Amino acid sequence: MPHHVKRTQGKRSQKAGLPPGVLVHIGRQRIEKSKISVIDYDESQFTEQDLSTVEACFLFKDKPTVTWINIEGIHQTDILEKIGSCYNLHPLVMEDILNTEQRPKIENYQDYLYIVLRMLYYDDAANAVSSEQISLVVGKNYVISFQEGIEGDVFGHLRERLRNEKGRVRRQGADYLVYSLIDAIVDNYFSVLEKLGEKIEVLEEKVVTNPTAETLHQIHYLKREMIYLRKAVWPLREVISGFERVDTTLIMDSTRILFQGCL
Repeated sequence: MPHHVKRTQGKRSQKAGLPPGVLVHIGRQRIEKSKISVIDYDESQFTEQDLSTVEACFLFKDKPTVTWINIEGIHQTDILEKIGSCYNLHPLVMEDILNTEQRPKIENYQDYLYIVLRMLYYDDAANAVSSEQISLVVGKNYVISFQEGIEGDVFGHLRERLRNEKGRVRRQGADYLVYSLIDAIVDNYFSVLEKLGEKIEVLEEKVVTNPTAETLHQIHYLKREMIYLRKAVWPLREVISGFERVDTTLIMDSTRILFQGCL
């Protein structure tokens, strides 16, 4: 699972002393190979592939269809270097993608938007909230998502909608795709909050029927987790409101309105 929200973040010393533009992954160290997948579509056609090389992504760059490139695991910096070169990503954007300590934000680079968010999960096995950074690059006809971990994400329902032509997403552009990705992330925030609330209710009943010091400790722990999550929502609000203000032709007015309902 992605690292727990209270886990110590990556060491900034990894970057200290290196010249600007040198790509260094700052975050949880991994040895697994990164995973690359592509979904390419329009209203009439759909293609989904798991790719063995990053170069295979480049064939989709100039297609008129909408392309979603998803990279799970950002620790292989050579993949980011090649993607960045192909899609002309600014060196500072590539550095930010690799630094998993970023605050949620949206930045306008004219040809594309760069967005940083956090995906949250509830890990039933560990009985804890987990978190990982996700970066989104949104261009005219593409979205590239960079996920910190390789253990999955919250986009399963979106992929099914794309495969089965359900909803509006296959008839819309890349701006609607990024809206759908962010909406899925936000929905899961509230799923995590609901899960924590249910666990607190069960523990509070135990306090009434059979109070123990361990039960009280668990309640305090879960309430601290809920406070953390609520605080995490505020930066996300800034990102979503940024879609209303950002001066770009990449986001249609009809899609800007949808972002108002995300939170």
